[in-house]
Amino acid sequence: MGRRRAPELYRAPFPLYALQVDSNAGLLIAAGGGGAAKTGIKNGVHFLQLEQINGRLSASLLHTHDTETRATMNLALAGDILAAGQDAHCQLLRFQTHQQKGNKVTEKAGSKDQGPRQRKWAAPAEQKSGTETHREGVELSVENLQAVQTDFSTDPLQKVVCFNHDNTLLATGGTDGFVRVWQVPGLKKVLEFKAHEGEIEDLALGPDGKLVTVGWDLKASVWQKDQLVTQLHWQENGPTFSNTPYRYQACRFGQVPDQPARLRLFTVQIPHKRQRQPPPCYLTAWDGSTFLPLRTKPCGHEVISCFSVSESGTFLGLGTVTGSVAIYIAFSLQRLYYVKEAHGIVVTDVAFLPEKGRGPELLGSHETALFSVAVDSRCQLHLLPSRRSVPVWLLLLLCVGLIIVTILLLQSAFPGFL
Repeated sequence: MGRRRAPELYRAPFPLYALQVDSNAGLLIAAGGGGAAKTGIKNGVHFLQLEQINGRLSASLLHTHDTETRATMNLALAGDILAAGQDAHCQLLRFQTHQQKGNKVTEKAGSKDQGPRQRKWAAPAEQKSGTETHREGVELSVENLQAVQTDFSTDPLQKVVCFNHDNTLLATGGTDGFVRVWQVPGLKKVLEFKAHEGEIEDLALGPDGKLVTVGWDLKASVWQKDQLVTQLHWQENGPTFSNTPYRYQACRFGQVPDQPARLRLFTVQIPHKRQRQPPPCYLTAWDGSTFLPLRTKPCGHEVISCFSVSESGTFLGLGTVTGSVAIYIAFSLQRLYYVKEAHGIVVTDVAFLPEKGRGPELLGSHETALFSVAVDSRCQLHLLPSRRSVPVWLLLLLCVGLIIVTILLLQSAFPGFL
């Protein structure tokens, strides 16, 4: 039996590092690039239109936004605003889609990127800055908003960005160990504090204003503004390894299914140093209010590189440094889906198709869809088939039928049984 393979949804002309999904507009947004090095590799943000065609989810290139010499390493999405981490800066972008007047389709001069289902375009009458690609009947435009430097170490790099629940603030973290919080869209700094000694690996903002950060100093901390609330200790009720230091790789809040008012926090722990025989990585679910660990499960010996939680909080998505992709169920932390070395190189980001907006229409008969991108420039699609369940009424009917058949058999074998 051959190795399981995930379908390739799109291939970009540059390494891909970040991914977001806008289910309202049916857009997949992938970003990356070759950076400032003069290698000829471009830098950009690609907007892909997601569609169901003949029962299959497909993507077509709708728009290419050139980011000049800056590769986008991380993304966050809030409505029609993207926050893009580019080197030591955070750049805000606003994108808009609208129906095109008439039947013309245009592409701005200078766009030669190839993608699936690419069409031939006519040059527009007037030239504007940037690159603009139009699919028939649909236009998308991108506007650069504010930009601000968010990291100030000797080798500055913004490593993570996220919005708060109402999209009025965004938080950034990077190699200098500082958390900085900014107003949106003006990017006025409202908070700054030292969260970790060394790099911040990930951060997550909760709806109650609490902020969770994880860093290379092996710590995971919960903050209320700049005040430390508590630190997380995942091994309190879990496995202990005296000779194997672990660090937190990722943290994400997720809804509790059927209890939208409650939250869980999920973290990923990986070995801090590489070993000849690598120990397992771990997933931990935490109570979102007390921050006490609920359960911890191993998630394989491949080092986790990226992590995502589905919009409903039902599924967890993982990518590894060896290119594998997996989907876990959040409640029990059991693995439902796994493709070994799907990319063959480090997976840089994963993102679920949200369940709202056009999500159900695009999912079709599948239970969830996970997108993954990697340094190999490919975006892959991972579909989880719907798990078949038997209705309760049918189970009751089968039980009643089984009881009747049993009684009839006993009556036949032992006359006068009843």
